[in-house]
Amino acid sequence: MPFQKEPPHTHGSVARNALVLVNLGTPDAPSRRAVRRYLKEFLSDPRVVEIPRRIWWFILHLVILPFRSGASAAKYEMIWTRDGSPLRVHTEKQAALLQAALEERGHDSIKVAWAMRYGAPGLAEVLARLKAEGVDRIAIMPAYPQYSGTTTGSIWDAVFAHYATVRNVPELRLVKHYHDHDGYIDALRDTILEHWEANGRGEKLVMSFHGVPKRTLLLGDPYHCECHKTARLLADRLRLSPNDYIVTFQSRFGRAEWLQPYTAPTVAQLARDGLRRVDVICPGFTSDCLETLEEINMEVRREFEAAGGQDYHYIPCLNEAPAWIAGMAEIAEQHLIGWPTMMSPSQREAERRDAAIGGERAEQMGAV
Repeated sequence: MPFQKEPPHTHGSVARNALVLVNLGTPDAPSRRAVRRYLKEFLSDPRVVEIPRRIWWFILHLVILPFRSGASAAKYEMIWTRDGSPLRVHTEKQAALLQAALEERGHDSIKVAWAMRYGAPGLAEVLARLKAEGVDRIAIMPAYPQYSGTTTGSIWDAVFAHYATVRNVPELRLVKHYHDHDGYIDALRDTILEHWEANGRGEKLVMSFHGVPKRTLLLGDPYHCECHKTARLLADRLRLSPNDYIVTFQSRFGRAEWLQPYTAPTVAQLARDGLRRVDVICPGFTSDCLETLEEINMEVRREFEAAGGQDYHYIPCLNEAPAWIAGMAEIAEQHLIGWPTMMSPSQREAERRDAAIGGERAEQMGAV
C-alpha cells in the first residue's frame, strides 16, 4: 500500500504537540442533499450499524436515505443558526477556549484543533494538516464523556485507518472516557444549579443519554454502565435522592430493542402520573445539537405537554460554560503528562525562526 508523501523535515526544529477535540459531525447545510451525504457516511460505519453489510446496503440506499434525508433536513432547518450548525459552532468555540485555558495554565506548546468523525472538517484532513505543521505528538479527545464502540471506538478506527497510510506516525495518546472526571461532573452540577437558581427546581430531573442497541450492552460495551455512573455521581453532587431523578435513553432507531427506559414515553408517563414540571438535561452531549435542541427541547416537550404536563424545562448542554472549559483543561493536562508543554526561551526563538521560514516559503510559492 503506498504511503502519503511526507512533508519536508527541518533538522533542529521544535517538536510540536497537539490535542484534537473530535465530535460526531453535522451536515454542511440543512438541505436534503447535504443531509443525505452526511447520513450516508454516518450510517455506513459498521461501528454504528452492526448489520451484515450486504443487507444493510439495500436498507440504507433504498429505504433510509431516500425517505429520511428530507425529514432530517427539515429538523436541521429548525435549529440551524446564522453561524451554521450548533454542533459545529459549539465545538469550534470549545476548541478555541480550551486553547486559551491551556495557555493560561502555562501550556504554550500545545495546539488545540477540532475535527468531526463524519462531515467536515474530517479527522483525516485535520491530522494531515497537523503533520504538515510539524506536529509530532497528538492527543485525541472525543467529545463523548462515556465510551461506546459506536462513538469513541469509531474515532479510533478513523485515527488508525489514517495512520495506516502514513510513514512517519506521530506519538499518539487517546482519551478513552471521562464520564466520572470531577471537572466534567462539577461542570454539569454548576449548569443545573444555575438553571435552578434562575428558574426554580422541577419535581423530577430527567437525565437523558443517547441510546444504543441493547445488544451492545450484552456484547460487552461499557456505555450503559458509564452513563449510570455519571448520573449517580451527578446526583450525589446535587444531593438528590433516587426519587428525585431518573436516567433515560433517547434517539431510538429501527425496530430492535435499545437501552431503556426510553426518554419520550417516560416523560409522557411522568405527566400522566401527575407531575406538573420536569427538568431535562442530556449529560452525554457536551454540545447542543439536533438531538438536544430538536428532539429533547421540541419533540419530547410536545409529548410531555400532550400528556398533561404543564412546565417543561430543558437545561442546555455544557457548551462554552467556564466550568466545562476548565474541566476540559484538567482532562487534557492529565493526558499530556510527560510531554513538554511549556517552551523554553530557545524553543520560542526556534518557533519564531520556523514561522519566519514558513512565511518566506509561502511568499515564494505565491510569487511562483
